[in-house]
Amino acid sequence: MLSIIVPCYNEEATVALYYEELKKYLPELGEYELLFVNDGSKDETLKKCLEIKAQDSNCRIIDFSRNFGKEAAMLAGMSVAKGDYVVITDADLQDPPKLLPEMLKILKADEHLDSVATYRVNRKGEPVIRSFFARCFYKLINKMIDINIVDGARDYRMMTSRMVKAVLSLSEVNRFSKGIFAWVGFETKYLEYENVERAAGETKWSFWKLFRYALDGIVGFTTIPLRLATIAGLLVSAFGFIYMIYIVIKALAFGDPVAGFPSLIVIITLLGGIQLIVLGILGEYLAKTYMETKRRPVYIIRDIL
Repeated sequence: MLSIIVPCYNEEATVALYYEELKKYLPELGEYELLFVNDGSKDETLKKCLEIKAQDSNCRIIDFSRNFGKEAAMLAGMSVAKGDYVVITDADLQDPPKLLPEMLKILKADEHLDSVATYRVNRKGEPVIRSFFARCFYKLINKMIDINIVDGARDYRMMTSRMVKAVLSLSEVNRFSKGIFAWVGFETKYLEYENVERAAGETKWSFWKLFRYALDGIVGFTTIPLRLATIAGLLVSAFGFIYMIYIVIKALAFGDPVAGFPSLIVIITLLGGIQLIVLGILGEYLAKTYMETKRRPVYIIRDIL
């Protein structure tokens, strides 16, 4: 059986469109279950999901008590899924359902494969600045971590149940699924496709949310920022020591103590800025550690319909 997990947050405009498109390919998928995860939507998303459930007996709805985020929705879907194969896909049709039969066929044909993932070959229709920072993020994080995250990779992937079990075994609260999927390993084949714009509605990912998500990925999978903070401290200290020797020698040789309010302000500002950056990096890791030690649940389910 194939479990199709569809996280939804304020997707009343796209849920029905998604199901109508999905129905075209259901005959090729065999036995399936459709899991809508209502992530605390404030619109009519739950109502639209219930309408689909009324016409499809293979549909179930996981209803959160509030909005916990897409990462939590994906985790909940995988936890509840019963299928031998599990696929995660968005409701906005940016993850084309037409790829599902091909993904399933590839997984069934090769017993060594445990995952078929997708990535966009371009970012057509996306804001230029957002695309630029996204590419920078992938280049940066792949230089900092031991695993490889494909540029343009989507959460849209189909996995075997054993890979899903491995993903669920990672109980961390601060989740970065793109990194988790790569970290657990398993043989993965990537399918490329042209970027598809949303069928309707607006994206829920603002620049700030994407920045926070990227930061979670870096903090969650590498301690290099801490090492960089240490190196920065050593370099600044070395520079300060050398500069001190220079001032002493100049004063002894020329009897002209260095004076200069502007240069003093610049140095103080530079050092203060570096200290704040280092404290900020330490704070990010400390905050993540604090949240992990509290062991709060990643999500709370109000009902499974």
